Amino acid sequence: MSWSGFSQTATNQMTIVRNDSVVKLEVPIVRLVIKDLVTFDGLKLQLVQTEELLRLSNDKIMLKDSVISTLDTKILNLQTIISKKDEQFNLERQKSESLIKELKQEKRKGFFYKMGSGIAVITTILFLVK
Repeated sequence: MSWSGFSQTATNQMTIVRNDSVVKLEVPIVRLVIKDLVTFDGLKLQLVQTEELLRLSNDKIMLKDSVISTLDTKILNLQTIISKKDEQFNLERQKSESLIKELKQEKRKGFFYKMGSGIAVITTILFLVK
């Protein structure tokens, strides 16, 4: 397109050349066309900024999703660790109970051994005295 220049005070019409044809527009129409073109340029810039904002928002969402999945993985790992610790505590409790039983049995055996030894000593002394 080609526009001839115009002055606000001297020109009442504007000429637009389009495909080898000339279209003459009056000043109020030309002003409206220019206003529409400027508005369109502003809307294009606004669209670009909106698309950039949307892209940044999507990036934020993806980052939050990755943080959430990482935290979920950490939670799962911690729950596994807690369950393993519980199993270890249960095994240690079972070992302690088993050791307490064995200790009681050994004390009983020691008591019977001492009693048997005492009776054997007393019997031996009685046989020697007779």
